[in-house]
Amino acid sequence: MKKLNILLAHDGSADMPEERFYSALCKTPEWSTEISVFRALKKSGHNIRTLAVSGDPSRLMSEIAEDAPDIVFNLAEGCLGEYINEYNLPALFEMLGVPFTGCSPVPLVLCNNKAVSKTILKHHSIPAPGFIVARRGEKTAGLSKLSAPFFVKPLNEEASCGISRRSLAADEKQCLLRVSHIHNSLGKDAIVEEYVPGREIYFGVFGYGGKVTVLPPWELKFNKMKREDGKIATYSAKWDDNYRKKWDIKNEAADYINPVVLKNMKSVCEKAYSALGLDAYARFDLRLRADGDFRVIEANANPELCESEDFAASAAKGGIPFGKLINIIIGLGLKRARGNKPA
Repeated sequence: MKKLNILLAHDGSADMPEERFYSALCKTPEWSTEISVFRALKKSGHNIRTLAVSGDPSRLMSEIAEDAPDIVFNLAEGCLGEYINEYNLPALFEMLGVPFTGCSPVPLVLCNNKAVSKTILKHHSIPAPGFIVARRGEKTAGLSKLSAPFFVKPLNEEASCGISRRSLAADEKQCLLRVSHIHNSLGKDAIVEEYVPGREIYFGVFGYGGKVTVLPPWELKFNKMKREDGKIATYSAKWDDNYRKKWDIKNEAADYINPVVLKNMKSVCEKAYSALGLDAYARFDLRLRADGDFRVIEANANPELCESEDFAASAAKGGIPFGKLINIIIGLGLKRARGNKPA
């Protein structure tokens, strides 16, 4: 890949610290992704400048107007303080005619709403759990159409925010209590799904224009957890170091999956990627039952890109080192930009 002028856009009001501080900051949640990507871009010889993006896009627009980059490497997902608004920056980049990495606005909107994405998946005969939506200020209806136990989570959230052990509800009473918690304590609408017991399997996928690559399966493993109903991807299971240590929770290459089942899972991920209009990179979260049956429970159009996290680690397992992965992501953004130009 030729050397590019790249604007690295990231969340927050504070610009990235000086490189001399990176060794101390690279393992902190605030800067690990930005530093990983910055180092990979620099190692590839690209010319990089960085910019913090908060709720006010004027500084970003001025930066682009004064010196338009070849591409924006977009790591800003908390626009206006809410994940639900993450589509706004890609939409702005499209309006400005600037290539950017990551998915375009429409699939970001579709995947951010768990009910909409599951409706699309079901329309395409992709296995997903049955669900209902429980909106604030409205009576929760339709639970009788689902089979208990239930799994309750915010309708529009990422990174397992709002998910705890209490998200798994054994009956309708527990379910309604959890819905009330999400409405009143979190201020969010809720989605109630049929719980799928089994293993938590992740597949990274990337591609544009019909050519799609599915990365090796990754798994959230609960090595010291005996109760099957405790093996769920709660916020603590993902992000609380003490909790992870207590239960020896690891994110690693998936244990053995029957080859026929694995082939089917990969095929379903390819189909889901196309159905949702994904056009850069994404991650699908699946639950795999002991009998080989599985369901797609989440479609994440903006997965974590830190070198040590699931997507990049899975790519490395598949023979794609981090630097190459970052350049592939850049190439997909440039290819999409060329494809969107009028004839």
